[in-house]
Amino acid sequence: MLLPIRTSIRPWRTPYMNYALIIINVIIFLLSFNFGQKTLQKWANIYMLTPAYPILWQFVTYAFLHGGPWHIFWNMFFLYLFGNNVNDRLGHIGYLGFYLAGAVFSALGHILAASLYGAGAATPVLGASGAVAAVIGAYMVLFPQTLITVVYWFFFIGTLEVPAIYLIIVKMIFIDNVISRSAPNVAYDAHLSGYAFGVLAILLLRVLNLIHEDQLDLWTMLKQWNRRRVYKDVVAEGVDSFAGRISKKIEVKEVKTEAQKQAEEKISSMRQEIMTRISGGNIAAAADLYLELTKENVAQPLPRQPLLDIANQLMSAGKWPEAAGAYEKFLSFYGGNEYSGQIQLMLGIIYTRYLPDKIKALDNLKKAFVKLAETGQKKMCQDEIKRLEA
Repeated sequence: MLLPIRTSIRPWRTPYMNYALIIINVIIFLLSFNFGQKTLQKWANIYMLTPAYPILWQFVTYAFLHGGPWHIFWNMFFLYLFGNNVNDRLGHIGYLGFYLAGAVFSALGHILAASLYGAGAATPVLGASGAVAAVIGAYMVLFPQTLITVVYWFFFIGTLEVPAIYLIIVKMIFIDNVISRSAPNVAYDAHLSGYAFGVLAILLLRVLNLIHEDQLDLWTMLKQWNRRRVYKDVVAEGVDSFAGRISKKIEVKEVKTEAQKQAEEKISSMRQEIMTRISGGNIAAAADLYLELTKENVAQPLPRQPLLDIANQLMSAGKWPEAAGAYEKFLSFYGGNEYSGQIQLMLGIIYTRYLPDKIKALDNLKKAFVKLAETGQKKMCQDEIKRLEA
């Protein structure tokens, strides 16, 4: 038995929309479920989805009904576990639209499967499982390399950390919904349709650049794999810059000294240890090791969220030059993201109050003012600009 209980990343912004969806689901469950008879209240039956003769509004309403306490508990548990970070990446309105679309497309998949199999067409379906599956599929695309802490119990109990992409594909999709389809009254095809929608919809948004790039996401991983594949093909076949391709293969070897190899191994080991400390929740220790890593003159930054966590930790610890350096590195590699305004505001405050540098302070504050949307932050930024220009 495997049960995911924690992810290795936390949302930067409070995921209010995900919290709202969980609260709405719970409230509707309490209003619609008859605990004495352990079934839905009669008035709620019309809001379930019947594949044989669906009504338009049922494609959404069925996803807010649940057949019992355990049904809603597990749906809301997984929505909380995976939905917070997806909400963070998509924004509140985008996440709400995605969640509702996931409910609709999982319902369509269930109806199609029922019509093909000729079974279950007259059985009403309810529950947020399809929409939650879409959210989990989105998490896999957006954060495939993050670690999921899993509790296992067979002959003994323990925990282990598994990359999200493997846990979701192997355990949650293939084993739970393809191999193990024996549980009664479970809409497996709605789950699979939800996963498919979540994966394909987020990949499409990434292809169209409607979601900003992140070195951790699946689309970036696929592009990097394709670049490596093309490069290997070109090197293997050989290229003559005047006559075009030649049949002779060119073997390219990079000659490295022992000292270079040891330095690379040291840097790789430090980066892995930083990620291990972050996944274990020890951000302070990860920040200390990051400062040692910066002395090694490493060009490649840490992944987006870990680097941001470390920069925030350095700032909270009062290590102003180091925090400024980490924030600036974050902006140089991940500057086109939704947090850039807030980060430039923090940089402006650091350069104003702790590292007196009026030029850098004004530059960051003016850039932040254009990007910030939150009224309080915008006013703080404006006040600092006025004070510096006075």
